[in-house]
Amino acid sequence: MKISYNWLKQFLKVDWEAEKTGELLTDLGLEVEGIETVESIKGSLEGIVIGKVLTCVQHPNADRLKVTTVDIGAEEPVQIVCGAPNVDAGQTVPVATIGTTLYDDKGKDFKIKKGKIRGEESFGMICAEDELGLGSSHDGIMILDNDLEAGTAAAKVFNIEKDEVFEIGLTPNRADGMSHYGTARDLRAGMIQQGTKLELISPSVSDFHVDDRTLKFDVVVEDSEKAPRYAGVTISNIEVKDSPTWIQNRLKAIGLTPINNIVDVTNYVLHELGQPLHAFDANKVKGNKVIVKTLPAGTKFTTLDEVERELHEEDLMICNGNEEPMCIAGVFGGIESGVSSSTTSIFLESAYFNPVSIRKTAKRHALNTDASFRFERGIDPNITEYALKRAVNLIIEVAGGKVSSEIVDLYPTKISDFEVFLSYEKMDRLIGAVIPRETVKNILASLDIKVNSVTDGGVGLTVPSYRVDVTREADIIEEILRVYGYNNVEFSHKLNTSISFSEFDDVKIENVVSNQLVSQGFNETMANSLTKSDYVKLSELLKEEHNVEMLNPLSNDLGVMRQSLLFSGLESVIYNVNRKNNALKFFEFGKTYHKFESGYSEQKHLTLFVSGQRTKESWNVTQKTSDFFYLKGIVSTLLDRLGISNVKTSPTKNDVFSEGITLSLGKIKLVDLGVVKRSINKEFGIKQEVLFADFNWENVLKVGGKSTVKISELPKFPAVKRDFALLINEEVTFKEIYNLAFQAEKNLLKEVDLFDVYEGDKLEAGKKSYAVSFLLQDENKTLNDKQIDKIMQKLQQTFEKNVGAILR
Repeated sequence: MKISYNWLKQFLKVDWEAEKTGELLTDLGLEVEGIETVESIKGSLEGIVIGKVLTCVQHPNADRLKVTTVDIGAEEPVQIVCGAPNVDAGQTVPVATIGTTLYDDKGKDFKIKKGKIRGEESFGMICAEDELGLGSSHDGIMILDNDLEAGTAAAKVFNIEKDEVFEIGLTPNRADGMSHYGTARDLRAGMIQQGTKLELISPSVSDFHVDDRTLKFDVVVEDSEKAPRYAGVTISNIEVKDSPTWIQNRLKAIGLTPINNIVDVTNYVLHELGQPLHAFDANKVKGNKVIVKTLPAGTKFTTLDEVERELHEEDLMICNGNEEPMCIAGVFGGIESGVSSSTTSIFLESAYFNPVSIRKTAKRHALNTDASFRFERGIDPNITEYALKRAVNLIIEVAGGKVSSEIVDLYPTKISDFEVFLSYEKMDRLIGAVIPRETVKNILASLDIKVNSVTDGGVGLTVPSYRVDVTREADIIEEILRVYGYNNVEFSHKLNTSISFSEFDDVKIENVVSNQLVSQGFNETMANSLTKSDYVKLSELLKEEHNVEMLNPLSNDLGVMRQSLLFSGLESVIYNVNRKNNALKFFEFGKTYHKFESGYSEQKHLTLFVSGQRTKESWNVTQKTSDFFYLKGIVSTLLDRLGISNVKTSPTKNDVFSEGITLSLGKIKLVDLGVVKRSINKEFGIKQEVLFADFNWENVLKVGGKSTVKISELPKFPAVKRDFALLINEEVTFKEIYNLAFQAEKNLLKEVDLFDVYEGDKLEAGKKSYAVSFLLQDENKTLNDKQIDKIMQKLQQTFEKNVGAILR
């Protein structure tokens, strides 16, 4: 939400620096996320001065150019070449001097420099209104009042306004702060606590009056539960045109584009007081009657954005006398009844709609407007008529016209203020400090919270109805504390805590795994637990009836809790692929959610995603594409790091893989890994292969995490390396060679490695050649050739006896 500091000062004559005001607003709970300087005209006409054209003659080398001399208040007049058809001697004009920066309508800038135009020197530029940002005309230069003195800064003549705009991260509970007046009201309370007492100035509506009763509208509210209060009035003989500069400047400062004086006033009052309004062209309201009701489901309605929508039976609508829809109440107007340049009379609406009803309607139609933003959070039901009068006065001021009916205000059941009792004992306990009772009462008074009764134990309070978030004793305490200042509450520097013994630290294990993956080039992702309900259709193992659905989803894409981490991961993959990231390695710790007949279930998973090249492109690295065996190697190293060995490999039953395996320990499934089906990738627009591993993290924690890392000193004596080239049968595995080697020599054999495998036509059928290296070392002395030869002979005999190996 944007708040203009100049606009704020209309309600509170504060002279603080914007930074100081922003700090106080943040302390009060209206967090200021940034302060931006805004100019009503970009550049603030800096370098633009008033000039007097002394002479104007034809350019000797160009038919369409004139050579002028202009008095700009300097010691000597300057020569300026001008191409405007209306330039002439004796005129008073705006002049951009040398070094001035001008901006076009797209924000691009260009600098005025000394130069020659067709052989004649030019020391500036006489400007048209569009070149200065003062209008859209480019028919010729601006002709100003001759009473203006040469050299006067144009910024003074055109009243250029600079403003500072607060970007406030408004939390959903602070509906009372959704306007400049509401922000000023909160700021005043905070300033009082800091010893600065200022008057809160509210716009006067005392001069509101009815001119005649020539345009009366009947108003009927059929659903008072959805529309507890509805008010309206007619205004005739108006002229729709551009708004005056001061209104346009206010709206532009907070990021709104002015439309016309009627619409601008409704937007102005909305951001001023927090009350949404809507203006209907009175001549388009059939039967001079307004009916607030719901319509049958499926009714067609075209909104202002020219989109035809199907109404829901619970959507509250504003209808005409023929019961035809004109507006989705509190959300969006209709194209048929809106104000246009030909409008001469309007019916102006001000209402309080049920927040829940508005929120559901806005979500159903995926509409998020300034009006719905306020209605669905809860506005002040007691300013409906006041805001209407304020808007009427402004419309008459900027568009002329007259009030041609009494105000119709249907408010059958008044919304009552909240009654709350505040216990001093509970307040002291929750805050952890004792705030002086008089200070408490002053804070409550500054927040418009009335003290009805006072006892030794506490006070009875009445909370204004616009504070929809303050309904409990705890809410009152929070209000007192935020105005008093969290930083003013003293606290002990002593920290008391208890330490519990934990034999197995899940977080520590997660950190170990995360560090290992990061060291292998992975990036951790954190995806939203909410996802699309349609994703379950991509796997037969996922069921729609197992979806955990949101009651009020933010959107269709965030309608259910995820049953698998695969699909959110694929969203990350395509996001990066589209941005030309060609070496993708992601991991995520997250939960899946299921709804079963027995209840809800959460399961924690670790997922890995690998796609594209193994490493980022570099001149000194040979590129290799990630494949199934690369992912399997990463998974194996993780399991080894967690002390999980002797895992069993079996074909996977998970149908998201085109090729995949499951690794288990006994009957406990640990991880599914493999290549994601092309059909699933296609749903996300992914054309390259994606490798996916899904760890059941809870099972991994059951069987892992017990391995330790041993650290030893470097050996003092050298190691010896010897090689064998073994001719063996095809079915013999390296694992068998490895185990046999350590069975034959347990003391001095340290490592066994396979560094080459040969299978070719030079070998007899059914045979292969293994090149195996053996590392021998004695930690107490240097090995001699006799010891080494004896060990190698022993290894050779072991291989010959057990696997029929022949030394090549």
